[in-house]
Amino acid sequence: MAIRRLNHAVLYVRDTERSVAFYTEVLGFRVVQQGPGAAFLRAPESDNDHDLGLFQVGEQAGPSGAGNTTVGLYHLAWSVRTLTDLAEHAVKLREAGALVGASDHVTTKALYAKDPDGIEFEVSWLVPLDRVTEQMRAAAGTHPLDIEAEIRHWGPELVGAL
Repeated sequence: MAIRRLNHAVLYVRDTERSVAFYTEVLGFRVVQQGPGAAFLRAPESDNDHDLGLFQVGEQAGPSGAGNTTVGLYHLAWSVRTLTDLAEHAVKLREAGALVGASDHVTTKALYAKDPDGIEFEVSWLVPLDRVTEQMRAAAGTHPLDIEAEIRHWGPELVGAL
């Protein structure tokens, strides 16, 4: 009874149209089904029926207290194929005013951003498992991310672990 992967996530959002615009224009998701107050989106390279469900709760909804005053989900993380893809996402997220951080976790290179409702997510590139060494695992932690240096080190087209 092994779990293989996360199939999809569902988010409550204030305005479905605004969230659909963000996830399609900034992250490249595409709408697979949409109705009043609900939308289902698929990531560009996904083979899932949908990866993200969005359900509108209205502008009166307050911010999530998760991590501050309540338990709850911290963030979702999506993987990209190459460091070049990660660099392109950094530009798009920065231009959208959504990028809130970038970290090098040694075996994972991560961008952190927030959607229009302040829901945090991660876009990351994972070092291929056959390239991860014990020395890298021992150095794991959180360090500043220099995407250009990582591209020079790993190359622009190396496909990361998915």
